[in-house]
Amino acid sequence: MKSNIGRSESGAILKSFGAGVVPRIGLQHVAVGRQKEVSAFLDDFATIEDGGAAFRIVCGPYGSGKSFLLQMIRNNAMERGFVVVDADLSPERRLTGSKGQGLATYRELIKNMAIRIRRDKGALESVLQRWVNGLQNTVAKEYDLKPGDPKLIDEVSKKISEVTMRLSEMVYGFSFGSVIESYWRGIKTGDDSLKQASLRWLRGEFATKTEAKRYLPVDRIIDDENWYEFLKLLALFVCESGYNGLLVFLDEGVSLYKIPNKQSREKNYEKLLAIFNDTMQGKVQHLGVFLSGTPQFIYDERRGLFSYEALRSRLSDGRFGNSDFANYTGPVIKLDKLSPEEVYLLLERLNHIHSIHYSYPQVLGQAELTAFLDTVASRLGADKLLTPREISRDFLELLDILYQNPQVRFYDLIEAPDFHIESAKEDPEQITKDSDELFADFEI
Repeated sequence: MKSNIGRSESGAILKSFGAGVVPRIGLQHVAVGRQKEVSAFLDDFATIEDGGAAFRIVCGPYGSGKSFLLQMIRNNAMERGFVVVDADLSPERRLTGSKGQGLATYRELIKNMAIRIRRDKGALESVLQRWVNGLQNTVAKEYDLKPGDPKLIDEVSKKISEVTMRLSEMVYGFSFGSVIESYWRGIKTGDDSLKQASLRWLRGEFATKTEAKRYLPVDRIIDDENWYEFLKLLALFVCESGYNGLLVFLDEGVSLYKIPNKQSREKNYEKLLAIFNDTMQGKVQHLGVFLSGTPQFIYDERRGLFSYEALRSRLSDGRFGNSDFANYTGPVIKLDKLSPEEVYLLLERLNHIHSIHYSYPQVLGQAELTAFLDTVASRLGADKLLTPREISRDFLELLDILYQNPQVRFYDLIEAPDFHIESAKEDPEQITKDSDELFADFEI
């Protein structure tokens, strides 16, 4: 196995897997399986790049790798020239809410905007700068102009007006266009406060229209109700900046399922339906929306997406959906369990990365990895309760113990009477009638 992994990547992988979360970097070193799922997303990328749109829900039980897959797709998308934004849904971040939870989601998405050369977050200004620089280069080449030529600024202003005019044909497009034009004016005149005000507006940071008008020529602000409309505008704008489109990743869809108030929950499902219809009916361009959720979140007819008839009819499997043949073209991608061979490969890679990070010769070979998996498989209910998350987390703990205690033998650990793999006793995302009370403090 090659050792082409940096210490920052190895550290991120070990810390994240050890904590049961997904690392932002280095996923290519531990990715196993999921070829068909990845291929489906790549087809979506081609559609979005060509001016279409896509909508997917990644469905799988707790710990099955939903977040891992989304993060892997996110990283792949940046390499292919897309702008990506992502957010974890939560009680404070929803699709809509009476206390600004929808706007909170938008703010989180924009905060986490990323591109290939700025992979973590905070790429909004980089996208705007690329847009301006691209227009300047186009004009300079078209008119054979040098930097500093007054005609260059005039012609760039004309090009920007053309862009804003095209955007103004869409809902809220005039306000959006006015703001990006203000950003250009800030650059042209050296007015940093105007640039910063434009960025604040695009980030959804103005609380009132009155406040926004003090700094910008707009009569709208991004709020809880309209934030999705501005994402659609942003998708078109990033294409004007030279990118292939905008991809939106929303993890922890189960947070919507956990909303205790039925009316509030259905308002969120209504917003999701609007997004679904827009993408499926060709009403938006260069936009992909990808969501993750548990089977309960989707299929529970009491409070899941299937409790909302319009979504149930759109997301239900067809006549052959319950067959043994997977379909990766529909809106719901169901994650199958990793095969034993794939789980073995994952442990093999974690074993390799651990030895590289801590600079020691690998002490566990094929026999030990096989013994570990055999021990895991022998546990009661392992086939239902154990997931890649639990297995990898506990395997890394075992490696840590062996590394820090050289006198301890591998087989002494796994053969000890008290050795067990920590697994969830039940799906922690399952909601029952009695457990509604647990979420009574959630804001409606």
